[in-house]
Amino acid sequence: MTQFVKPTTSAGTPPAPVPAPVPAPAAAAAAASAAHRATPDGAPTEPTTRVPLTTEEDLLAVRHAVRAATLAVGFGIVDQTRVVTAASELARNAYIHGGGGVLTIEFPHRHGVKGVRLTISDDGPGIADLDSALIDGFTTGAGLGHGLGGARRLMDDFEVHTQPGAGMTVIATRWAHR
Repeated sequence: MTQFVKPTTSAGTPPAPVPAPVPAPAAAAAAASAAHRATPDGAPTEPTTRVPLTTEEDLLAVRHAVRAATLAVGFGIVDQTRVVTAASELARNAYIHGGGGVLTIEFPHRHGVKGVRLTISDDGPGIADLDSALIDGFTTGAGLGHGLGGARRLMDDFEVHTQPGAGMTVIATRWAHR
């Protein structure tokens, strides 16, 4: 049975004009590929970036690629930090607990507002008790147990799809609030 955390949302206001996208750093760009996709409501997204999560170096590439994505959308320094921190926590969880995976970065639009959507997937053991895993202090390793719940608090929309023995996918979006 798939466990699902009901998406959390917050309303955003229309942003000021968005600057042109900033290219990802060379390390992230070398590991990335682009494709056009649509949001669940059918709205188109801009090209996506995919970053593998198979080495320690990939975790650094995640930070660079996500920071470039937040700059492309026009996020201020506080929102940049929120999204990069959430991405770092989620990518590290996929790498350590999921045995590796992939991060996909998308640029959805909702009601004229741009966002950054992170989808982190792995084929690891999944989470048997998702409710407990989202509580601060819960850990299956040597960490502090703030990663999953902390990432949820840093983003506007957050979904977790997991099934014991079948991996996990986290979809987290931050909208450009102005």
